[in-house]
Amino acid sequence: MLIVTSNEIPGHRIDAVFGEVMGLTVRSRDIGSQMLAGFRSLGGGELPEMTKALYESRQEVMARMVNEAQQRGANAIVAMRFDTSEMGTNWTEVCAYGTAVYVLPLGEGEPGATGQSIYLTKSAAQQQSQPQQPAQPTQPHQPEQTQQFTPPTPPGQPHQF
Repeated sequence: MLIVTSNEIPGHRIDAVFGEVMGLTVRSRDIGSQMLAGFRSLGGGELPEMTKALYESRQEVMARMVNEAQQRGANAIVAMRFDTSEMGTNWTEVCAYGTAVYVLPLGEGEPGATGQSIYLTKSAAQQQSQPQQPAQPTQPHQPEQTQQFTPPTPPGQPHQF
């Protein structure tokens, strides 16, 4: 899924628009992390506990937004934005939203084509021109051979097999 903050994707033509998609989460702050962050804020600087929570929230809402776009048949999202707000004293809302679209890369000679879009169109054409391999006759199912995992030996201890 191609996700951009711009309204257009260089080298691509928007062929279909599926509408707004979004991902949303509301998180409560862990009281321990909140207290530790409160003490750290006295000295200034980054608050790693809060940074981690915000990063994880953004990843979660992005995944939800992409899932919604894929369900609609999109292969890209344009005009993507994040929005964050406080809800009460301990809740934070994180939202990712954008417009789900279906884009086509522009080929060589088309106005607006880029090196990347030309590469994509040539790659797609090559894949379509390759002859299809005939289907192999199916073999009876054979159990797969599994390798046994051997954990690394701590330093100073003999290897066990």
